[in-house]
Amino acid sequence: QVQLVESGGGLVQAGGSLRLSCAASGRTFSSVRMAWFRQAPGKEREFVARMSRLGGSTSYADAVKGRFTITRDNAKNTLYLQMNKLKPEDTAVYYCAACPPDYSGSLYSWMTYNYWGQGTQVTVSS
Repeated sequence: QVQLVESGGGLVQAGGSLRLSCAASGRTFSSVRMAWFRQAPGKEREFVARMSRLGGSTSYADAVKGRFTITRDNAKNTLYLQMNKLKPEDTAVYYCAACPPDYSGSLYSWMTYNYWGQGTQVTVSS
């Protein structure tokens, strides 16, 4: 099992930056795939960014590409999402998620992930 605890959300003006953190425990951190998703009120949960287990590969949603950076610190069992040049459209609850090596489904779909953080609110004002 994996437990995920998120932090770092808050209120920021457009153009500002935030860094989200996701601390993992309960299972070897390097044995799971990690990703960030977000969900705005009344909208479907959507993929934001993901990283391979060893950190050698990353992928981003088009909406955040060039502005967000996902990183992984295996020594600290922590996943990060650095968010720069934030826009009001980025306002959402951001979730850290994980799935085991024997996952089934698309890594871009929230349904593939069986471990989730509690979510952290990011609000970007115009």
